[in-house]
Amino acid sequence: MPIVSVLAASIAPGIALLAYFYLKDRYDTEPLPMVLKMFLIGVLIVLPIIIVQRGMIVLFGDSPFVSAFISSAMVEEFFKWFVLYHLIYNHTEFDEPYDGIVYAVAVSLGFATLENVLYAFMQPATFGTLMARALLPVSGHALFGVYMGYAFGRAKFTKDNNVKSLLLLAFIFPVVWHGFFDYIMLTVSTTWIWLIVPFMFMLWFVGMRFVKRANAVSPFRL
Repeated sequence: MPIVSVLAASIAPGIALLAYFYLKDRYDTEPLPMVLKMFLIGVLIVLPIIIVQRGMIVLFGDSPFVSAFISSAMVEEFFKWFVLYHLIYNHTEFDEPYDGIVYAVAVSLGFATLENVLYAFMQPATFGTLMARALLPVSGHALFGVYMGYAFGRAKFTKDNNVKSLLLLAFIFPVVWHGFFDYIMLTVSTTWIWLIVPFMFMLWFVGMRFVKRANAVSPFRL
């Protein structure tokens, strides 16, 4: 495939998914420059994530479990969580629960988009492989962002005393599902599609319920 086509096909899924979740904000749309800034930060954290992942492999090896849950899921989701907690959680623009989802998805898709571009240029890129990555890893990162952002929104606007627990869940939820996703992809050979397709349906189903719930408790809802 021509380089321009590969680049466009690698970037398009992340942009399309970001637009989809951005437009799901029903009551108080976030400033687009702020959302794009978080997307760019997601791109920028790819390098430190790669460095830490290499260190994890040296320390713990590269067994499927370690690769899926430690060097991939735990490291990647920690960096996303860290960025959201320090740059967004106390920001004035974070003024309704769904905002957590918007910004978490933006960071996640920034990371996933550059990861997709790097993969496309390091591996033989065909239309089929790029479509598969759009439907699986890229959308997976978007949904992990939904889970993280929903918990951040709950933590930000809860009236209970369980803020720390919800912030912890904002990290644990995506790590667990991200780890299972990667573990399936690494360990199941020819029959992987029979596991990953229903797994993705489940992620989408739960993720869209979180989207609906976050919108339903917006303070801007009339």
